[in-house]
Amino acid sequence: MATLYSTHCRSFPSSSMSSNQSVSFPNRFFVNNVSFKSQTHLLQQISVHTQQQDESQGEASFEKDVNGCTVSITVVGASGDLAKKKIFPALFALYYEGCLPEHFTICGYARSKMTDAELRNMVSKTLTCRIDKKENCSEKMDQFLKRCFYHSGQYDSPENFAALDKKLKEHEDGRTSNRLFYLSIPPNIFIDAVKCASLSASSGNGGWTRVIVEKPFGRDSESSAALTRSFKQYLTEDQIFRIDHYLGKELVENLSVLRFSNLIFEPLWSRQYIRNVQLIFSEDFGTEGRGGYFDNYGIIRDIMQNHLLQILALFAMETPVSLDAEDIRNEKVKVLRSMRPIKLEDVVLGQYKNHTRGDVVYPAYVDDKTVPKDSLTPTFAAAALFIDNARWDGVPFLMKAGKALHNKRAEIRVQFRHVPGNLYKRNFGADLDQATNELVIRVQPDEAIYLKINNKVPGLGMKLDRSNLNLHYAARYSKEIPDAYERLLLDAIEGERRLFIRSDELDAAWSLFTPVLNEIEEKKITPEYYPYGSRGPVCAHYLAARYNVRWGDLGLDVEQ
Repeated sequence: MATLYSTHCRSFPSSSMSSNQSVSFPNRFFVNNVSFKSQTHLLQQISVHTQQQDESQGEASFEKDVNGCTVSITVVGASGDLAKKKIFPALFALYYEGCLPEHFTICGYARSKMTDAELRNMVSKTLTCRIDKKENCSEKMDQFLKRCFYHSGQYDSPENFAALDKKLKEHEDGRTSNRLFYLSIPPNIFIDAVKCASLSASSGNGGWTRVIVEKPFGRDSESSAALTRSFKQYLTEDQIFRIDHYLGKELVENLSVLRFSNLIFEPLWSRQYIRNVQLIFSEDFGTEGRGGYFDNYGIIRDIMQNHLLQILALFAMETPVSLDAEDIRNEKVKVLRSMRPIKLEDVVLGQYKNHTRGDVVYPAYVDDKTVPKDSLTPTFAAAALFIDNARWDGVPFLMKAGKALHNKRAEIRVQFRHVPGNLYKRNFGADLDQATNELVIRVQPDEAIYLKINNKVPGLGMKLDRSNLNLHYAARYSKEIPDAYERLLLDAIEGERRLFIRSDELDAAWSLFTPVLNEIEEKKITPEYYPYGSRGPVCAHYLAARYNVRWGDLGLDVEQ
């Protein structure tokens, strides 16, 4: 059985908090107005203090409900796969860790007819325990499920949401209500649900109301801007939490710590020492039931414009004034606005075709019954991006994302420049890339950070090879890494916004990709076909070679 990870939960906001205020929590550190000249020392203090809390307290929990507050979490679209596979299990994990307030209610809302008992039975099948506590797992599940209720209704019905409001008030029992709505529904009904929730079921007694919105946030600049304008008819920007679950990944959140609290990295984090940066996302399976949805968006909109671009912005941003959410998001926006428009010749498109391996026949993308036979939607894309500022001028940022490839991974690869006048170049031969230092941050699976260095092989001769300085999370840390949805849900409950996307970030991201997406669709660019389970289109290698880059994921890493 997997071990339970340790988390520092924070006290719940008091009833005096307004809907757009952030909350300060004693056990999780948010650094405000602190010079980054002292950031290393500060983070060391935080680390030591946190370790002391772990050792002395074992676990942290919410303060008692002294202010008479409650949180009501409504999962809109509760009968869907995302709710069943991710949202409810994440909420249970938070409850199991003691990270939810003493009084809370979880309500599933969907069009399907279902009783409370049927919802609990559906949810119970997806819950798992990570055990290193004394409490009995099944007992904790039963306690959690007793807090789960169901209400059936239409997403565009004010009357149905008014009935939901009445049900929530019954469970809130006169307490100050704080309400969180998670929209796990198709984007074409976002606005209807937001309108009804805001007008008929928002908190009305001094608490806050917040809405978590899943991607896609539109499919281009125009539709995204229209969606934002519609949201803001009923919500303020501070009430809207646009979720990109990749920002909740442990290794992505660790990016700023790695860079800003380690002196060896920050001086190297620029064009002077970095030759290229690669952001790679691959899946070893196809659309598999999502073809109808995917065909309307494609891999660029589904992965590159959000997940990979958000990681790029975090990676490349300047040092923020503080760790406050607005300071971090301000720096990300500056990166996005500094990026050079993407040219069509710097983009490679691919689509997987069927492939037979042994006795197994793997289907083509267009074999999906929900996909048109003549579809040109790319399931693979590679692109070269550039940031036109003093730090990154001329450094290619290569993105690559695809489905039905040879493996599943998400990683950041930083390839450093060659050593000038390298004394040992004859030991490496003509291929200097074999001697390039490379920092690899593997986001998933099997999280790790490793640095490739050149090293002498023990012996009397002068034989060199590449070795890895390796931080393998599973070997280093005995605690299980929390799922991204757990972190993001907890942040939304607490009003912490740094891992959520602001509207101007979204505008800048779409402004970068919309022109090239329009050009691809207007010219009906035919993607290069690649076999299911292969390494993707050959043209991706030509794109990298144009900028004197070799994809780092093509070789075998020592630690794998």
